[in-house]
Amino acid sequence: MVATASINFSSMICYSILGPFFPAEAEKKGASNTIVGMIFGCFALFNFLTSLILGNYLTQIGAKFMFVAGMFISGCVTILFGMLDKVPSGPLFIALCFLVRAMDAIGFAAAMTASFSILAKAFPSNIATVMGSLEIFTGLGLVLGPPLGGFLYQSFGYEVPFITLGCLVLVLVPVNMYLLPKYDAIPSKDSFWKLILLPKVLLLCFIIFSLSSGLGFLDPTMSLFILKKFNLPAGYVGLVFLGLAVSYSVSSPLLGFLSDKLPYLRKWLLIFGSFITAACFFMLGPAPVLHIESKLWMFVLVLVLLGFSLGMCAIPVFPEALHCAYENGFEEGLSLLGLVSGLFSAMWSLGSFVGPTLGGFLDEKLGFEWASAIQGGWSLLSGLAIGIFYIVETTRRSSSSGLQSPPGNNEERTLLLASET
Repeated sequence: MVATASINFSSMICYSILGPFFPAEAEKKGASNTIVGMIFGCFALFNFLTSLILGNYLTQIGAKFMFVAGMFISGCVTILFGMLDKVPSGPLFIALCFLVRAMDAIGFAAAMTASFSILAKAFPSNIATVMGSLEIFTGLGLVLGPPLGGFLYQSFGYEVPFITLGCLVLVLVPVNMYLLPKYDAIPSKDSFWKLILLPKVLLLCFIIFSLSSGLGFLDPTMSLFILKKFNLPAGYVGLVFLGLAVSYSVSSPLLGFLSDKLPYLRKWLLIFGSFITAACFFMLGPAPVLHIESKLWMFVLVLVLLGFSLGMCAIPVFPEALHCAYENGFEEGLSLLGLVSGLFSAMWSLGSFVGPTLGGFLDEKLGFEWASAIQGGWSLLSGLAIGIFYIVETTRRSSSSGLQSPPGNNEERTLLLASET
């Protein structure tokens, strides 16, 4: 758990330091808002493709080797990203940004796919609790990344944030080589297609997509909106990001504990979490149709609520997907964990590609207020979809229980239904 916590923490710092200053720096180098969004989205696109492949071949490659190799690649390319300010402005700078981000995505995908599988293998009965606890380190990375990146950038320039954090990741590589156990596993005949074609898993993937799309949308757009709307210096912009990251990291352990101890709450967490997330994106601008004037205190308050709602959705997804796979005959073991981990990472990455790419375009054409409201539509649709699915599932099980129970035995039928739902 210590090893996976270290990659969560260091990776999130490396990922989140870009937010406060890179969009403005890239604009100086000739990149438009749309191009900046595509640079952020490029990371997610390659993460998506790599996660599917690595998740499928986790048992052949080895979880420990994949994890350590991913950290090493991520540390090296983070340092390389810090050298890009020496590149001439224009197409060459933009092309190298895409190349380095793509390499970083491959390393990140390897480390995260392996880490999810290792955690689920080590703590099979408390997956959500452990993942919720580890989200503290994810949240810490997101918390420290923007203000640390903004401070280092403002104090020492463009290169120092990337070199410092890249070296931190490289130092953690030998630590994880020593701490991580080696897990042996037999490859399974189950496939991604069999898993993703399960209706419930497909809807869970849509929820993951909507969450990551929302977070990805904020990366290239929110810092520019704050700078223009509230006239804050770059060093203070990172502090605004704290609202989302702190609330997410603080609430995740509790949500994970509830998800494991009271599994029937997962459906309600997913449904209401999606609806609250949608409402938060409508209020970030706020949406012009609401006719509410934007205030800094209100913006931060919405980010705090958004962090909590993201935890409500993200924490129960992994154990819910695993439970669905077990119900449909998938073989228990590291091979299945690799499939679910790869699918989880891939869908998260797909949303992280669509979010900044489409978000950067909409922000440029319509403004942050409308772009944020449109982004909230993904979460609204995912909440409605999973809510309808659970209603249909409960109705079907109720009907099945009624047919199987003897006529007039209402008390026994009620107990059976309660145990199933």
